[in-house]
Amino acid sequence: MALVNLGCRVNRVELDAIAASLQKAGCELVPEPDAEAVVVNTCAVTGEAEAKARKAVRRAAALPQAPVVVATGCVANLFVDELAELGDRVVVEPIKGLVPARVLGELGWSEGSGTATAGGTPTGRTRPGVKIQDGCDNRCTYCIVWKARGAARSLPRNEALAQVLAEVDAGAHEVVLTGINLGRYSDGGFGLAELLDELLERTDGVRYRLSSIEPPEVTPALLSVMGQSGGMAAPFLHLPVQSGSAGVLKRMGRLYTPAEYLRVVDAAREAVPGIAVACDIIAGFPGETDEEHVESVALCRRAAFANMHVFRYSRRPGTPAAASPDQVDPRVIAARASELRGLARDMRRTYVAARVGQPELVLVEGGGKGVTGGLVECLVPDGIREGSLVSVTPHAALPGSLLDAR
Repeated sequence: MALVNLGCRVNRVELDAIAASLQKAGCELVPEPDAEAVVVNTCAVTGEAEAKARKAVRRAAALPQAPVVVATGCVANLFVDELAELGDRVVVEPIKGLVPARVLGELGWSEGSGTATAGGTPTGRTRPGVKIQDGCDNRCTYCIVWKARGAARSLPRNEALAQVLAEVDAGAHEVVLTGINLGRYSDGGFGLAELLDELLERTDGVRYRLSSIEPPEVTPALLSVMGQSGGMAAPFLHLPVQSGSAGVLKRMGRLYTPAEYLRVVDAAREAVPGIAVACDIIAGFPGETDEEHVESVALCRRAAFANMHVFRYSRRPGTPAAASPDQVDPRVIAARASELRGLARDMRRTYVAARVGQPELVLVEGGGKGVTGGLVECLVPDGIREGSLVSVTPHAALPGSLLDAR
């Protein structure tokens, strides 16, 4: 069984869960050339992501050993027939997970007939993720994910706690909480702040990280929990901004203004000193003028992001933005994206340099490296066991935005 992940952190978490269920059923995880079955977890966030998904399915279906290819994830939810036509051995699984029995049945296996791999997290990751929320009730005009994932919904409190604590019991020293719209996590009046607080109360020596959260969902209660955690709630927030222009944000259907976004950033920095704030931003949304692009650049400078994921707008069939008549010239989009990426590199170097001489909790991931709470790679002294969470003080910033604490 080989596993292929496409797209965001949520996809990665889902694939980890698929791996765990298949291993429990008796499958062995192997490289693609050796696999009798390949699971491709697809992403539909952009037209380019969908094209990559189709390419990955076609490539797997063309492998010499003719494996069963199981396509799951967002593209599988949206385009069942189209994916099924990519090969005689392609199985489309459009639900939000994978039933091992179906895969085993395609291979002619029975439960437990395979060879299980060794214990630990199924894919060998030192920062396992737990998806506690799925679906989205927002209707951003460029996005199709809400159609693929459905309405917002959350794991019940006890189930969410049990899944996270199971990862801790298995040896994880950092767990990433994920969701399509993570900040909407709720079980009655028990929300994300309360869940994070309870996890911190019930465990020692474990850091918890939020994957991505919409700006309006960053509450004072959440920031308070993070700020009082002593770094065990990772000092990191990924806050998608998408644009720094009020006009573009309105056309996108986003639920905040640039001023409101910056107030969230300022509140986070006040509550959690040294916090790393990251973002997603789209260059060249339909109708974006030169002046609106300048507004985006200005907001990014003001926010002083630690990291930026810059996306060139691409038309996503089935979304209102794709039907807009005022599409931006691709050459203009590329130039604007290039400018934003250059700014992102400069701000990244500034953030990393500011961490020199500051104590950091580093999760050691092997090879003499680890990752800080602010998601910066850091060189650590030899002999520290992989998976350990250690306190170090970097003494230098190296090329490639790398901290050195050796």
